[in-house]
Amino acid sequence: MKRKAFFPFHWLCAIFLLAFSLQHGTAHADGIDVQEAHLESSEEGYRLSAIYNFDLNRGLEDALSRGIPLYFTTEIEITKPRWYWFDAKEVVNSQTVRISYNVLTRQYYAAIGNRLHQSFDSLDDALSLVRRPSRWVVADNGTLKPGTTYEVAVRMQLDVAQLPKPFQIHALNSSDWRLSSDWERFDYTAD
Repeated sequence: MKRKAFFPFHWLCAIFLLAFSLQHGTAHADGIDVQEAHLESSEEGYRLSAIYNFDLNRGLEDALSRGIPLYFTTEIEITKPRWYWFDAKEVVNSQTVRISYNVLTRQYYAAIGNRLHQSFDSLDDALSLVRRPSRWVVADNGTLKPGTTYEVAVRMQLDVAQLPKPFQIHALNSSDWRLSSDWERFDYTAD
């Protein structure tokens, strides 16, 4: 009798571990990997230099080829740690890159906000603007105090909130539309 009560527990544990490992493996395979991220001081301000690694799944490529634009948003938070109160958020900023495909010209277009519009012959060339963005000014020179160490957090995600409304509903129910990175955190001492 004692053995029967013990046997289902083993099966339950095995099923739980299998489900957890499958879920964890799938989430990592479909995510965005932040390979490199750091801040640089320049004459214009503090620039974010980052390299992201990801591939679009078949569902996203099909949507793009049918004329649905994809929006990739990079977010950055620069906080100053304080021992006596909550950390002070010195900078909270985001930048969105829009990738679209024109069926008539058979070209991909990338737009960073309203500033930069470029056309590309291939999807990989257009995604290179997302994977290796130009050094983006995230804060003006006077924002960070020289000599102070700040905590920087960076992430990128496919922004489904900017999709047309019918696709937002579909994106909520489909794992194909969930593409994001974890927060990449590092320390930066201002110049």
